[in-house]
Amino acid sequence: MENQIPVQNGNILDGNSVAAVNGGRNGDGSALIFLGTGCSSAVPNVRCLIQPSDPPCPVCSQSLSIPPDRNPNYRCNTSLLIDYCSDEGIHNYIIIDVGKTFREQVLRWFTFHKIPRIDSIILTHEHADAILGLDDIRAVQPHSPTNNIDPTAIYLTQYAMDSVAEKFPYLVKKKLREGQEVRRVAQLDWKIIEEHYDKPFVASGLKFFPLPVMHGEDYLCLGYLFGEKCKVAYISDVSRFPSNTEYVISKNGAGQLDILILDCLYKTGSFNVHLCLPQTLEALKRICPKRALLIGMTHEFDHHKDNEFLREWSEREGINVQLARDVMQCSLNKWDYRKESGSIYRMSIIYVNQTRARLAGTASNCDFER
Repeated sequence: MENQIPVQNGNILDGNSVAAVNGGRNGDGSALIFLGTGCSSAVPNVRCLIQPSDPPCPVCSQSLSIPPDRNPNYRCNTSLLIDYCSDEGIHNYIIIDVGKTFREQVLRWFTFHKIPRIDSIILTHEHADAILGLDDIRAVQPHSPTNNIDPTAIYLTQYAMDSVAEKFPYLVKKKLREGQEVRRVAQLDWKIIEEHYDKPFVASGLKFFPLPVMHGEDYLCLGYLFGEKCKVAYISDVSRFPSNTEYVISKNGAGQLDILILDCLYKTGSFNVHLCLPQTLEALKRICPKRALLIGMTHEFDHHKDNEFLREWSEREGINVQLARDVMQCSLNKWDYRKESGSIYRMSIIYVNQTRARLAGTASNCDFER
């Protein structure tokens, strides 16, 4: 992933010419956009609002007075949009997981980031918070009363395919029964990821390596490794790393990740099907990515307060880590510094505060390079 948005004095340089060609977001280069960073029940927790405690939940109660685009504690189901820009400057939009909050994420964050379409879908597993938005894919596809459109490619395991076929048979079956009326539904091209998960696949021009992980000891879930010049691993639902997977993403194994996006459900203790903060931080010390962004949080996490704790932990451990938030955009930037001794490449992430950018014409630069 390259040709990223250059930054000058903390401002994103103009990318309108490329955006005009692609009909998408402003700015050149590839980017990661967090459509959701919350747990399956999302945040705010509904019970905190309809049966408020005394005093009220400090995280969930914020949703009553602060709009989502200014509330980092507003969290939809985990989902990542990859805006992949090819060397030719063409943008393709790849989404990982389409859960229960998918329609809301489209209305809020696709419009916010000027995302015009979805070119490919990748599923991590077949639980509700990863697939129950599949019906709404039709909303982002061209309208055709007869379903005469090109289908959107969707990549998933055979196990997930079997489950989806039970939940959404009308999205899978192609032939109509005699006398059955045509009804407009999402058009999807189902592509099965090979069972041994040892071969990469290409979605909309970008290569992905499946990363099998345990989501409870009785359930296999997939994360994904992608990116050529900037190695990114996305692992949203994990309780334990098989040794082969941990080797692939570890600094002391196959090589250090530039970015690890990792599951973190609760603030304390442990849980049988997800990592919680203590286990997440221990995993980060073993894997040692250059930086980590945590997702899948419940309402136990307060974005600002807990990022202060993580900032101190980062300084102590030498691993840059923070909680991600919905609407956050990570532009994957490359600068080429020429020195007498040769070329030095520096990779960094710019965490863009989109609200401030729109109001003030600038982007906040929270670069955690050491």
